[in-house]
Amino acid sequence: MTRDLPAVSIARKVRRPIRFWARNAFLWGGLALVSHAPVVKAQIQETLPNQAPNVGVPTRPLTGERSNRPNPISQDYQVGALQADYTGSLWVGSHQGLSRINPETGQVQAKVSVPNPFIDAMAQDKVGRIWLGTPEGLVRVDPRINEITAQNFRLPSNRVLATVVDSRGFLWVGTDRGLAMISPDEGLLMTTLQALPGVSANTLTLDKKGNLWVGTLEGLVQIDTASAYLKRQVTDLPGRSVQAIAIGPQGNLWVGTPTGLLEIDSKTGQLLRSVTQLRDRNVQAIAFDSTQSLWVGTDDGLLKLNPYNGAIVGRVPSLPSEHILSISPDTGNKLWVGTTEGLAWVSQVTGRGTPHGSIVSANGAR
Repeated sequence: MTRDLPAVSIARKVRRPIRFWARNAFLWGGLALVSHAPVVKAQIQETLPNQAPNVGVPTRPLTGERSNRPNPISQDYQVGALQADYTGSLWVGSHQGLSRINPETGQVQAKVSVPNPFIDAMAQDKVGRIWLGTPEGLVRVDPRINEITAQNFRLPSNRVLATVVDSRGFLWVGTDRGLAMISPDEGLLMTTLQALPGVSANTLTLDKKGNLWVGTLEGLVQIDTASAYLKRQVTDLPGRSVQAIAIGPQGNLWVGTPTGLLEIDSKTGQLLRSVTQLRDRNVQAIAFDSTQSLWVGTDDGLLKLNPYNGAIVGRVPSLPSEHILSISPDTGNKLWVGTTEGLAWVSQVTGRGTPHGSIVSANGAR
């Protein structure tokens, strides 16, 4: 299922490291000053349980396609992030805040009060702590006590769009003004990557070799997480802006853009195909399940695809909204879905969606 594609520009591999060092209390990277804030060893602000934390200053909205996301004020129940944890629980980041549920039953096990309830990114570190990305910064939650234990404001921007933990346990944080790497225990180790094309790190994922792929407003960037080498840039993709990335069963990248779904060779950066049936569809979430089926969330429905031929094999009915923001497959023997009107789960037997009992708007529950 392919169509004729425009030429894709693939930059040569860049064999230079992005170096960071402190000089005169400023942080420098590559050829540019990347932080005006004094450099300190640990830049995580610790917060005692039940103590009201300080809140960072919100940043301006994103430019380009990312600015078309739903207005967080009017979309109170939108679920922008889902994270299955090591204990089998599912963490739900919505515009109602953070909830921990039993994915088998849907029962809410805990609710965590956070400074900014508009959660758009989530990751779990090596020791089980949950990291939240919000428009006002990064928040760390201890799942043992369901409390905030740290916040971080030394990021390139307070507006956190994506998070992922690499094989060494470091947390990579994508913001609307660049990329940072954080040691969950020691503090901020790296800050803005000035060479990042498109600046905004919209989405992050790790390939099978441990390389970090960053989706930006101008395409893809591949980074060696061990050395901070910027290895490859892929630009001029159909749709240009990358909103979602997933690694397929053969190791290739599946990429969602405002105008469709692409498959890219992770070894070369070569565009392999654009899925014809999703042409001109706004793809915002992608995930593979344990059967190697591909689930694609668009602003017009949740689709199940065969990744080998690109055929659509199913469309999920009865969701709270057709606008899909997040997907968590194989969680509690279900596929959980975040939409602009709330949370739902999809039966592996019937393929139908069922809105969650409480994390859903009145419109979505109908």
